[in-house]
Amino acid sequence: MSKTILVTGPDLDPSAAALVKEHGYDTVHTPAYADSAVISRFLIETGAEGVVSRMGRLDAEVMEKAPKLRVISKHGVGVDNIDLHAAASRGIPVLVATGANAVSVAEHAIALMLATVKRILPLDAGLRAGRWDKAGFLGRELSGARLGLLGMGSIARATGRIARGLGLELLGHDPFADKSVFEALGAKHCASLEELLENVDVLSLHCPLTDQTRQIVSANAIARMPKGSYVINTARGGLIDEDALLAAIQSGHLAGAGLDTFAVEPPRENHPFFTDPRIVLTPHIGGVTREAGARVGVEAVRGIFQVLEGRQVASERIANRALLAEAGAVYARAGE
Repeated sequence: MSKTILVTGPDLDPSAAALVKEHGYDTVHTPAYADSAVISRFLIETGAEGVVSRMGRLDAEVMEKAPKLRVISKHGVGVDNIDLHAAASRGIPVLVATGANAVSVAEHAIALMLATVKRILPLDAGLRAGRWDKAGFLGRELSGARLGLLGMGSIARATGRIARGLGLELLGHDPFADKSVFEALGAKHCASLEELLENVDVLSLHCPLTDQTRQIVSANAIARMPKGSYVINTARGGLIDEDALLAAIQSGHLAGAGLDTFAVEPPRENHPFFTDPRIVLTPHIGGVTREAGARVGVEAVRGIFQVLEGRQVASERIANRALLAEAGAVYARAGE
């Protein structure tokens, strides 16, 4: 059996695949959004030592079927599809490609904001349907508006830099970020989520999905936002209570939303978001650009071989570092 790196998804940038080959390994792909049984079968058949995690869940049951698995590397930064505890209990580090797709996702967040606030899609649809909707139209200027960043990681900071160039004022909340991060970006530091929510015209989500952040944009949270404000999400769909968001838009409390992610992906065919033109939707492709794909793919693969070859991995790239330390795994000390 050849040495294998398994990719849970049909694509990997050619530069990343070439790096796998340079190390004497073969790349094997699962189908898109394969379920646990399919991923387990691929792991058993290939004896993969490393996984590039793109689509589908890697839970404890899957890992039990992969005794040769030594490292999981996320193709991006969101690890809510990976059981970090199960990996740590097996001494498997879970790596993230920190910052590699930040520019592409930030550009997409700004594109969603512009399309939503400027009502590009309904205006385009009206024109194509033979209407000239200028009479009675009143748009909104974004320059001088307040953009709230929930989370202050690399994507949020990239989003903030672009938004500042458009003339928006920046606010941010992140209990894990040092105040110097806010100062460097020129963003007002909000000590609480409530302070952020109450002072934004546009709320842009950039935090990971955890037990603490699941549905953090709840009905109560939305009620704190000013009437006529907007929500932009290029992070994880589970951050939002989708029913509450739709109700707030239909009631007029929120003016609209731009969403690249859903609580369940792909969403069901009759998802209620599809019928409201004030919600701009894209299929979780914010980071899917040629440039980001190359950077993320190479970074994900490079991390795998750093682990397989016993080399140092930067501590901020190990998503389950604390859990590995608790389990007494050797890679808890990597990067220190």
